[in-house]
Amino acid sequence: MRFRRVPKSSESCGDSECQKCSSSHLPNIISAVKNNKPVTFVLPAFPGKSPNLKKVLGTLPDRAEELSLDFLGDLCKRIKKYYLPGIKIIICSDGRVFSDVVGMKESDVTAYQVELDRLINEMALSDISTFNLDDYYKELDFVQMRDELMGVYGKSLDSLRENVRNGSKPSGNLEEKEANRMYCGITRFLFEDAMHPGQTKSRASIQKEARAKTYEVIRRSNAWTELIAEYFPEAVRLSIHPQTCGSKKLGIRLIGNESWMTPWHGVAVETNEGFVLLKRSEAEDLGAELIYFSDGRPSHYKLKADQNLSM
Repeated sequence: MRFRRVPKSSESCGDSECQKCSSSHLPNIISAVKNNKPVTFVLPAFPGKSPNLKKVLGTLPDRAEELSLDFLGDLCKRIKKYYLPGIKIIICSDGRVFSDVVGMKESDVTAYQVELDRLINEMALSDISTFNLDDYYKELDFVQMRDELMGVYGKSLDSLRENVRNGSKPSGNLEEKEANRMYCGITRFLFEDAMHPGQTKSRASIQKEARAKTYEVIRRSNAWTELIAEYFPEAVRLSIHPQTCGSKKLGIRLIGNESWMTPWHGVAVETNEGFVLLKRSEAEDLGAELIYFSDGRPSHYKLKADQNLSM
């Protein structure tokens, strides 16, 4: 609760002991504690890098993902100080769910997942694991996986459109407002991802396509949520998206310094005050130095000692 994400309109709900926020999650937590077992959390996230190289360094996890994994791992350690069995965080990597819609190559999604697992193992994060569509539909090809997912768990496009519309109205309920907020956020991301060097479409055309694709991304994301809920019925649901007071999900930060950026939509930038996440173009505009891994692959950026983010 101390590290949760809430919409700016709901920042007044900053109480870490808010009963409305915790009530829907407590039954699963109490059940695990009564049995002296780790509390399981599921986090749909880490889909794969944005295809826009103005935002990221490449297709594989880099220092940005390392920072996020380190933060989540540290969170697990903190909780063990209060409850020895601790927690388990299952990262439900959702790149395969909507890769064909957002322009991610299947091979890049696979490579990202493999490298993410390698990082978790290398960093000795024993309380963190991954789960993806490939694990659930082992015998199917990628197209069949998505078809099966939507056939079983997919909801109608019309109902989603109605929720998004109603969520823009003052009378909209909690579910509808969250649907509208997600629609606006994903539309913005898809628009940015499509504005890559070399593309020749107009901004208006790209915006229209982004809006249409967003509905399909949300439909698939919701279907993935339903599958996860069925597969991990005792887990507490986390989300990378800000969640309003009383939501069935808990919004969670991905780095200690609050950032509305995600590792797969940006780069890590080392500053005098620590690391922050920015778009690659923003880091380069600041004149930050590109730092490499020992194998020569780009890792992150570093500001000079006399630089700061306000420059």
